[in-house]
Amino acid sequence: MPALTQQRTDGYKPFLFLFCVFALGWITALLFAGGMTTSIKAGMAFLDWPLSNGSVNPEGWLTESDKMAEHSHRLLGMKIGLLSIILLLWTYLRESREWVRTLARVLVWVVILQGVLGGARVRFDQLNIMSENNLLAQSFAVMHACGAMVVLGILVSLTLANTRRWIEGSAGLNAALPVGVKRWGIAATATIFLQILVGAIMRHADAGLAIAKFPLATETSLLPAYWNFAVSIHFAHRVGAVIVTVILLIFLGKIWGTPTAKRALGYGALLLAAILGLQIFLGALTIWTVKNPYAATAHHLVGAFLLASTWGVTFLALYPGRATNSLRPTK
Repeated sequence: MPALTQQRTDGYKPFLFLFCVFALGWITALLFAGGMTTSIKAGMAFLDWPLSNGSVNPEGWLTESDKMAEHSHRLLGMKIGLLSIILLLWTYLRESREWVRTLARVLVWVVILQGVLGGARVRFDQLNIMSENNLLAQSFAVMHACGAMVVLGILVSLTLANTRRWIEGSAGLNAALPVGVKRWGIAATATIFLQILVGAIMRHADAGLAIAKFPLATETSLLPAYWNFAVSIHFAHRVGAVIVTVILLIFLGKIWGTPTAKRALGYGALLLAAILGLQIFLGALTIWTVKNPYAATAHHLVGAFLLASTWGVTFLALYPGRATNSLRPTK
């Protein structure tokens, strides 16, 4: 085994970086397929798992929209599994930074867990277990949706850690960032993740149109005329959007208000502002189009981009951009 790892270095590896970018492209396709599957309610197009109607190439999956959405999602999930294994082997053989190798191992385990959660969502659906409600399957579906965000975050971290700027750049710039920038970045990332959690509950509870107007909830009021679970979780998602916007704007203000942070993270802050504006528009468009599946899926996908980008900027703020076998937050 030592002979296999003799080529480990902490230098910039352009092909490894490009492979990470390639994996990010594939997970974008996976997130779109998963979002579309939920948007058109195709999660149970096949009652079995891991096969689809007992086959890896089920009849009709290329011509029937529900089967295409669900089976594409499954195939793309397998693709991400293979890419994560390749990334694990690549980092094991060539990467001397222990924390990067550990992150690649964690990625594989999280992807495996994702597959299990996706399978549990199908296997424990009320159509399979003949239950009176579908709470168990919906719970697995929500965990599956949130797990996808974790996979995306790990891939973003690995991609950033393999950039030339991270490996060959100066650590001093990031180390000099104020603690406030880092804390607000963590707060923004956590808040967006919680918002995605609430959104996943809303989507899987089919409550996306529980409040059918926007920005008001009724003709004259911001508050709904009546309350039940669907209305409450939908309203919580709207309130969460306001909270996310406020916290994210404070985070961006901290970046742009500090010269060192602006130099290090200014372009990232501009990207976050653009994604935030697009996400707000797509949320409104989902209501205005009576939950058009493409609008709803785009809203889901851009929400993932917002989380990934916020975490990426925060990751750069928290950790030094220099090749090292340790990864500790800068103080």
